[in-house]
Amino acid sequence: MGVSQEEFRKALGHFATGVTVITVARGSGLVHGMTANAFASVSLQPPLVLVCVDHSAHTRPFLLEQKRFGVNVLRDDQAELSRYYAEAELKDEVAAELGVRYLYTDCGTPLLADSLARLECAVVATYEAGDHTIFLAEVEQASVEEARPLLFYRGKYHRLGAPSG
Repeated sequence: MGVSQEEFRKALGHFATGVTVITVARGSGLVHGMTANAFASVSLQPPLVLVCVDHSAHTRPFLLEQKRFGVNVLRDDQAELSRYYAEAELKDEVAAELGVRYLYTDCGTPLLADSLARLECAVVATYEAGDHTIFLAEVEQASVEEARPLLFYRGKYHRLGAPSG
C-alpha cells in the first residue's frame, strides 16, 4: 500500500522551502522562467545544485536545449514575481508591470536583477525520475544581496521571522 498523491503533497507541504525562479535564454533575446522550490545544493566541491522540473513544464525543453540556466532566490517582497513565473502562459507586458529586469552573464544566461541571490549554472547531467527531470548543474558564478528570503510553507508564501535559539 503506497501513499496517495494527495497525502504525499500534504506531507511535503509541511516542509518549508525557499522560492527560486529558474531562468533560461530561449533565443532572440527572450527569457523563459519558472518558479521552483524543488531546488537543492548538492556539493561544495565542485559547486553543484539540482533542480527538478516537471515533464510538462514549458521551461523544460529550453533547459534541455540550452544546457545553462540561472537560479534566482527570491526576496520576501517578491511573492507576486513568484506567482508570475508559476503561470504557464507568460505575458511580457505583465513582466514589465512587475518591473522584471534581467542581468546577462558573459555566457548569455539571464538572471533576475533584483533577486536575493543569483547563480549561473551549467548542466552536467540529467536524470529522469517519475514525472520530473532532475537537472544537475555546476555553479559557475554566484552573487548575493542583503535582504530576507521568500518562504513557501503549506501552499502559502511566508516571511522569515526572528531567529530562534
